[in-house]
Amino acid sequence: MVVLNRIYTRTGDDGTTALGSGERRPKYDLRIEAYGTVDETNAAIGVARLHVNDWPELDAMLGRIQNDLFDLGADLAVPEREGKAERLRVVASQVERLERDIDALNEKLAPLTSFVLPGGTPAAAHLHVARTICRRAERVMVELAARPDEPVGAAGIQYMNRLSDFLFVASRAANHNGAGDVLWVPGQNR
Repeated sequence: MVVLNRIYTRTGDDGTTALGSGERRPKYDLRIEAYGTVDETNAAIGVARLHVNDWPELDAMLGRIQNDLFDLGADLAVPEREGKAERLRVVASQVERLERDIDALNEKLAPLTSFVLPGGTPAAAHLHVARTICRRAERVMVELAARPDEPVGAAGIQYMNRLSDFLFVASRAANHNGAGDVLWVPGQNR
């Protein structure tokens, strides 16, 4: 259990922040950017959930995802190091659950005939915003993983890749199972 008695500590006033391991890093560090962008994804999903009252199954899926994103933040905040005790990590079963949720939502959708423009219902629009933030988080995580001595779990990267797919499919579900999708018309405004 996490206990937070004091919200401000003043330790970050020097422009650094602590990883879960206790190691201090500059606030602009790529690892901080990675879990910060995961947190931003989580916040965007929280806003989207305000608009899915008519879809309790989707809301439940999004609630599980928000919890998973906190797991991923904890995973990223404590880099895996040899000889260190194992910490909370995102695991393959979380990725697999996302895949099942994608499949469950996708089977109700009309086939696509064009790319989908972000929009439609408020829920769909917010899910698209969450999707784009998720993609950014994934890019930052992949960049971090490419650096020497900056381990990032493969399951965490896979999770974010699937999550962006989930958010796309969820946006279509929130657009009345695709009936309310706003489709791209190439060259429409020439």
